Amino acid sequence: MLTGMQIAVIGGDARQLEIIRKLTELDAKLSLIGFEQLDHAFTGASKEKIDEMDFTIQDALILPVPGTSLEGQIETIFSNEKVVLIKEMLEKTPEHCTVYSGISNSYLNGITKQANRRLVQLFERDDVAIYNSIPTVEGTIMMAIQHTDFTIHGSRIAVLGLGRVGMSVARIFHALGAKVKVGARKSEHLARITEMALVPFYLSDLEKEVADIDICINTIPNLIVNASVISRMPPHTLIIDLASKPGGTDFRYAEKRGIKALLAPGLPGIVAPKTAGKILANVLSQLLADDFNNRKEKEA
Repeated sequence: MLTGMQIAVIGGDARQLEIIRKLTELDAKLSLIGFEQLDHAFTGASKEKIDEMDFTIQDALILPVPGTSLEGQIETIFSNEKVVLIKEMLEKTPEHCTVYSGISNSYLNGITKQANRRLVQLFERDDVAIYNSIPTVEGTIMMAIQHTDFTIHGSRIAVLGLGRVGMSVARIFHALGAKVKVGARKSEHLARITEMALVPFYLSDLEKEVADIDICINTIPNLIVNASVISRMPPHTLIIDLASKPGGTDFRYAEKRGIKALLAPGLPGIVAPKTAGKILANVLSQLLADDFNNRKEKEA
């Protein structure tokens, strides 16, 4: 239970509703920022504006998966008002206050460091990333079906990167009957790709490997699907970029060449927000409980 814990949930999408539901069930007291247009009411949760919130009593701040923009703005689908998190707000919080976010950037890293507050990036955790890969794969399948005129079965697919998402994507598309090859940099990843009965290749050979593909699925958050690579793809190739913004694809050149390229970060929140929200809620509730109990032990 989180009885006595004061938590601010700041912005977000439908995934945050599952987090709010879980934390109120655990008896935490919540301040909801950026939820003015939310019709549903939660017992133990009050809607507030960020410039009116009392930061001095907050034990934790929960940001949406993308965190903040590089200007500090926080996206929320439940409000038309601009929500901005600044360093001075964090400095008002108690020293033990922890900031939770899905991912981070230079701005969020900077203000938490300057305020000397701990920042936890949930998507750096293996459990969250692996669970989250399930709705990500389902969303990728949906996009592949919607934007092609051929079946996944028998199609030639290149998956770039064998991280937690790349591994799930490659395995499921292979199970659907696609001819899957996977590009990676590390020799141990190539060995794992071979063990999975897929075709491995070094990313340094990417330009050559895309010459005969139907779909390219990128999971690497660097510009890897560049103009030179795209120029060697067949005209009908579909690019689905799952990397965080701005992705790893030269979208300008893809459009110029007439190749459809889709940037699709945050698929879980689009195709299965309830499931994705429950994944985050379960992990968050455990982290918050651990922090809360550790603090009470130190104070005892």
